[in-house]
Amino acid sequence: MNYVSSRLNVINDGILKAIRKSSHHCDICKKSFAKKGNLNTHKRIHTGEKPYDCNICGKSFSEKSNLSKHRHIHTGEKPYHCEVCDKSFSQRGHLTTHRHTHTGEKPYHCNICGKSFSVGSNLTKHQRIHTGEKPYHCDICGKSFSATSNLNVHRHIHTGEKPYHCDICGKSFSAASNLTTHKYIHTGEKPHQCDICDKSFSATSNLTMHRRIHTGGKPYRCDMCDISFSHGSTLTVHHSYIHKGKKPYFCEICGKSFFARSKLTIHRHIHTGEKPYQCDICGISFSQRSHLTTHKHIHTGDKPYHCDICGKSFSQTSHLIIHKRIHTGEKPYHCDICGNSFSQNSDVTKHKRIHIGEKPYHCDICGIPFSHNRYLTKHKHLHLTEKSFPVNSKLTDHKHIRRGERQYHCDICGKPFSVTSHLITHKRIHTGEKPYQCNICGRSFSHAGNLKRHKYTHTA
Repeated sequence: MNYVSSRLNVINDGILKAIRKSSHHCDICKKSFAKKGNLNTHKRIHTGEKPYDCNICGKSFSEKSNLSKHRHIHTGEKPYHCEVCDKSFSQRGHLTTHRHTHTGEKPYHCNICGKSFSVGSNLTKHQRIHTGEKPYHCDICGKSFSATSNLNVHRHIHTGEKPYHCDICGKSFSAASNLTTHKYIHTGEKPHQCDICDKSFSATSNLTMHRRIHTGGKPYRCDMCDISFSHGSTLTVHHSYIHKGKKPYFCEICGKSFFARSKLTIHRHIHTGEKPYQCDICGISFSQRSHLTTHKHIHTGDKPYHCDICGKSFSQTSHLIIHKRIHTGEKPYHCDICGNSFSQNSDVTKHKRIHIGEKPYHCDICGIPFSHNRYLTKHKHLHLTEKSFPVNSKLTDHKHIRRGERQYHCDICGKPFSVTSHLITHKRIHTGEKPYQCNICGRSFSHAGNLKRHKYTHTA
């Protein structure tokens, strides 16, 4: 036993000496490595050295293995195949991550909120939401990011580089993920399905945003006015446009400015006439994907958006949002001249014509201008029909309308009217009088027509 013990001690001493001999330490961060080659590779993190260059595009890398992976972008090689669905990948790690879509496995858990992830790197990125950490900085403009991939995509803004090309239509993208999502336009593939309503989407981000329709989640809150939004991009646009008045994106053809890049892209279709989104049922084309989606509801009769107060259904989320303001009384759009509030932005535009006197709608028969299209439509009926009036005053009013005469003026703001009843109705804007009351809920209105429309909310 003494001989065996002594031999074991000799062996253990030899192993310890070998470990000590092969242990290499970084003199900057003191991290240890078993091999000198690994230490040399590690030091490039501190020095920024990238000795391996791609001979096709010139991009540099700190490790030879990363260069080998990068070359697959140019060659299109995808040597790693999924044995379940036969999908191919250029990197083994991507295949490993993909397999979790089949198994549903999410082994990485956030110890703060409990959210699970199929990839460890996604958990690391997610945890920065809680910590607010943004360790990656752009060396051109100083902007910070929580993930290196976001920084790399951002840098393309400065360089204008779009290295990812669609092999079907030739369109270029600055991020590989954008190219992947784009290709679904050609294939029609929608691999991400909502587990509540079974609706499918081509991008996971779209599915995440869609789910908020069911949950009502609005996690993005404006720190200036406390309005909440379901999308981060909507909050960014709201903050820049509403509070700062910024419109940084300009059309190079007509000079019009926009508060969001996506709005500029859509606007450009006016000049190019491009309508890339086509209905596969009737063949009608649209310049915006959302218009195509809305149009398809004509064929399907689908009204997937329901009011949780009265149950009324709508084919568009925007119509549901506007409808809900009937219940809440919300009027988020304000006239910057008189301070009057409105539930729709289009109503503000129409209202402002009272102040500036704009009348963009002209009768092609007599030339009389109108501030609203509906007024012009009503007016045209005067040319098409000969009317009889039981009361002489009605005939007089009718003649004033037909001639464009407006001899009745508001003594508060000076606005002219051709009919006294219109002047009486108008004055209620100044007095706040609301003589028409709903006998169901007690809500009051200044116009009988508004009360009539309101009552439909009780019967719907």
